[in-house]
Amino acid sequence: MAGPVQSIERAAAILRLLAGGPRRLGLGEVAASLGLAKGTAHGILRTLQHVDFVEQDAATGKYQLGAALLHLGTSYLDVNELRSRSLNWADALAARSGEAVRLGTPLEGSVLVVHHVFRPDDTFQTLDVGSLLPLHASSLGKVLLAFGTASVEPAQGRGLEAYTRHTLVDPERLARALAEVRELGWAAEIQEMSMGEAGIAAPIRGHGGLVVGAIGLSGPIERICDSQGHPRPSLVTLLREAARAISRDLGAARW
Repeated sequence: MAGPVQSIERAAAILRLLAGGPRRLGLGEVAASLGLAKGTAHGILRTLQHVDFVEQDAATGKYQLGAALLHLGTSYLDVNELRSRSLNWADALAARSGEAVRLGTPLEGSVLVVHHVFRPDDTFQTLDVGSLLPLHASSLGKVLLAFGTASVEPAQGRGLEAYTRHTLVDPERLARALAEVRELGWAAEIQEMSMGEAGIAAPIRGHGGLVVGAIGLSGPIERICDSQGHPRPSLVTLLREAARAISRDLGAARW
């Protein structure tokens, strides 16, 4: 039986690397992260760029996932029941709250963003569909961790990554935060993944009340939080109403 094709393995590793970060990566960063020679990494990136799986920023020369790859991902996501039943509610939540809405499910120790509704204004925004977010540093991830839909144990084996000085990397502090999420019924991230950014999320439940995903609002901290740095109660209320509505559509009993 033929073994794996090394070039395809390397191409897949590059795509995973680009999907796993919140920013574009340069050639040197890609090569160093994967232990590849720059020439090898550049050749694979050029091939991926040729088929539109990767795009290169003209100004910086850095790389990000391309439109063709996102289209392939969307063709899978379109058949995902969670996403399809959430579309209308997510659109309505963005319109009512004035903030960006993201829907997440667990994937390989991260949060996969399966739907993203832009904030309804004219500001520049980047589509997050297909992005992977850290479980411990995102409000979507905290919901999945708190209700047992995902586990942070694999990450703890190599230590939790600190994205900012506010990221919860101590297991005991994270455990206390997750207990609070279960008590409140929603989670928050305040500058834990990116300085100046905040988010809140609530669980989406399916049959039997099991948490199958999370829906969240995200944006600049001054929009999501009040002057005391606490999530605005009005946004929390809108978010939880949307989460309950989606859950009912998925067959969860009222709670």
